[in-house]
Amino acid sequence: MERLQKVIAQAGIASRRKAEQLISAGRVRVNGQTVTELGTKVDEARDVIEVDGRVVKAEDKHTYLFYKPKKVITSLSDPRGRKTVANYFRDVPVRLYPVGRLDYDTEGLLLMTNDGELANRLMHPRFEIEKSYLALVQGVPNESALSRLAKGVALEDGVTAPARVSTVRAMSKTAWIRLVIHEGRNRQVRRMCEAVGHPVKKLIRERIGFLRTGGLKPGQYRALTVDEMKKLKEMLFS
Repeated sequence: MERLQKVIAQAGIASRRKAEQLISAGRVRVNGQTVTELGTKVDEARDVIEVDGRVVKAEDKHTYLFYKPKKVITSLSDPRGRKTVANYFRDVPVRLYPVGRLDYDTEGLLLMTNDGELANRLMHPRFEIEKSYLALVQGVPNESALSRLAKGVALEDGVTAPARVSTVRAMSKTAWIRLVIHEGRNRQVRRMCEAVGHPVKKLIRERIGFLRTGGLKPGQYRALTVDEMKKLKEMLFS
């Protein structure tokens, strides 16, 4: 027997947190009866589970590493008709969801999966999954600015956690810097750099945990290898 929200997440319908919201909203039925109590135990082999009238079935799990281009929305749809990450996965036979977000003007690595439990753990703060970014910033940050970025910057939603920061290349009026963080706040790197007086002109996420861009170009993706999936699950489920 498993908790209902876990079964929904493992079926790729939604993350566990979203599954809890679906249950609380009365959108889930078990054997024809609406269930709103979180923690309800179900038997996948015997119980018929429905979300919004759709029968939940366990499906094979698929996880892809995607290089999101700039000017692409990290969403499955957009009311304004802009291109979304879903446009790049039309040939994949399962519905995939982005793990976390990259803003519209940021490019780089994004994980796409139908494994709700995996996605939930990747995004959970307690696992502190590192993300590495290359940022082209206006001006050349001095040691004081780099130190502020590393120690934590006061933003409107609180002080950022310590980060690893280094200068990759300094030009006359701009510089490439690398920031390694484990938080996932909205537009965090851009806001951090803005706060120390060096607005971001270009931003690339080059690494998620041990996963790197490799030879991927914008718009390309690849399935994670068996070894990569094993390593990822050891990090998150051990």
